[in-house]
Amino acid sequence: MARPIWNGYISFGLVNIPVVLYSGENKFDIQFKLLDSRDKARIRYVRVNENTGEEVPWQEISKGYEYKENNYILLKEKDLKEIAGEHSKTINIENFINASSLSCMIFDKPYYLVPDKKGEKGYVILRETLKNTKKIGIAKVIIHTREYLAALMVYENALILNLLHYPQEIKQPSEFELPDESIKKHKISAKELDVAKQLVDSMTTKWNPNAYHDAYRDSLEEWIQKKIHHVNPKKSHKKEVISKGSNVINFVDLLKKSLEKNKHKPKGKLRKSR
Repeated sequence: MARPIWNGYISFGLVNIPVVLYSGENKFDIQFKLLDSRDKARIRYVRVNENTGEEVPWQEISKGYEYKENNYILLKEKDLKEIAGEHSKTINIENFINASSLSCMIFDKPYYLVPDKKGEKGYVILRETLKNTKKIGIAKVIIHTREYLAALMVYENALILNLLHYPQEIKQPSEFELPDESIKKHKISAKELDVAKQLVDSMTTKWNPNAYHDAYRDSLEEWIQKKIHHVNPKKSHKKEVISKGSNVINFVDLLKKSLEKNKHKPKGKLRKSR
């Protein structure tokens, strides 16, 4: 059973719905240990006092804010809880917006909200209302020691809380050297755009998230298993579409070749990545 991260209330208007917060992510990363390559001994990290060189136990460690060089204000967990007050247990919906108006750029991390004791009726009312109105609740929530902006939304039969980036945390396109929207400036022909559109149309299919998985992780796991069983893994050789020395690219030819190759695949079906 998944471990809860937080429990409290969804609050909007005078309504309070008791909920428990669970992570919406599954971790499938292959875990590596840091070793000394000479004898394969584990590398250990310890919490050391920079003045005495002695290891410091967790119960003696506090968070500190450096307001001037080498001058700190110490904050313990109880101080942080007191500062947060009642907000530490509330997902406070400040307003509702149309679901279509939220940019994907600001999504950060998903969590499931599960109704706590006696919270099912309110949970279902809010879920069905959001579903029927196609709205999203914009809320504030404190998790651990930080206040997050969040989107409370419906996913299948669940309410989920998607943590959002604040606008100031997102870099703007103007910060990068991006090509402008002028087609003529880049000498793009109507034929290139037409063939590119045909290619995109031929590769368009119904979204099926289950058709994708981490192919790199599979290859890495296979490589590790072969090493365990003393089999030399073969190196993968990928063909380069464009030679490194080529400065002039015939995009029409590349697009046409891609389109021709794609014509032989079944229409409307996704290729499952290896």
